[in-house]
Amino acid sequence: MDFEKYITQGEPSSKERAEAWQVAIGLQAVDGLKPSRYLIETAQEHIEEKISIDEVESRIAAYYQTEQGRQEEAGTDEADGVSARIARLLAEDAFTFSPAMLSSIHRRLFEGILLRAGRYRQTNIKKKEWVLDGASVLYSSCDMISQTLDYDFEQERLFSYKGIDLPRVVRRICNFVSGIWQIHPFAEGNTRTTAVFTIKYLRQLGFEVDIEPFKQHSWYFRNALVRANYQNLPLGVDRTTEYLELFFRNLLMGEKNDLRNRYLHIRWKEMTSGVTERDLEYCSGYYSVDGLQERSVGTQKGLQMKGDSAQMIVALMKSDAHITTTTIAERLGISRRAVAKHVAKLKEKGVIVRVGPDKGGHWEVPGD
Repeated sequence: MDFEKYITQGEPSSKERAEAWQVAIGLQAVDGLKPSRYLIETAQEHIEEKISIDEVESRIAAYYQTEQGRQEEAGTDEADGVSARIARLLAEDAFTFSPAMLSSIHRRLFEGILLRAGRYRQTNIKKKEWVLDGASVLYSSCDMISQTLDYDFEQERLFSYKGIDLPRVVRRICNFVSGIWQIHPFAEGNTRTTAVFTIKYLRQLGFEVDIEPFKQHSWYFRNALVRANYQNLPLGVDRTTEYLELFFRNLLMGEKNDLRNRYLHIRWKEMTSGVTERDLEYCSGYYSVDGLQERSVGTQKGLQMKGDSAQMIVALMKSDAHITTTTIAERLGISRRAVAKHVAKLKEKGVIVRVGPDKGGHWEVPGD
């Protein structure tokens, strides 16, 4: 996205629109979606005030009726449409702190895209998470969504932030946000809805929100919410908002905490026990320090760590059978070439199976 020039050199209005678009597009990563090049170009015209946001949405709808639009990768139509709607919502000042507002945001983001846009889910859910080694957070029972949301909102509304230092304010906000996310009111689009609501709520509280974390680290945001709501005492894993706090400290306090997804995995410390930064730097795969290294290490540590990288890929495929190698590379912080090597070996060993074509097919993990 070539939007930085508008943020650093543009007029205040162009800067605001560019920031809204960066957040809107960045948030699509939480569901493994990427916008089309057409959306990026159309967004630039909106930032430059050549077209209105209404025209943006009209153009996107028309684009997917064309032959070129129909040939786009699966999910780009959703990514494009929802990005435009997020950009619109973030440009609006109107906000009401209530569960009804949360539902309104979901409806406005997903109307015509999801069947139950703006309405609470009617079934209980589980989601396999790679940061939990395939386990799931325990989400709220579907018949308790309304009551639990009302309670959480009322507790937050009654709480006074007066006289509290900023780190404790951040911790309190993290607890509230992770709580409404865990209720998971909506079957799909829950994280994107929570993110938009959170940004608007923070602005209502008077914060100048740094968009960089949501632009670059929306997947970290989701994984941090997962860790804030997962507990497995036999494994020594407790709920913690420490990772979410790092994200919000960057968001609200201007800190530069290292937001790498690999640190959130429940076995990260176990897998890297006794491993030095030099080992990490020269090891290929998941533990590459800069995400670009592909060198092999002839040490036992290096070989073991490369094996763990393969395990992470399998975990991602278990949680999302339609995941692409591009998305895997982004979520693990490695190159597509490194992912392709791991995938080829896993297929050869029969650990994973590709069903159908590269585009439109899915992954299966035999015995899962």
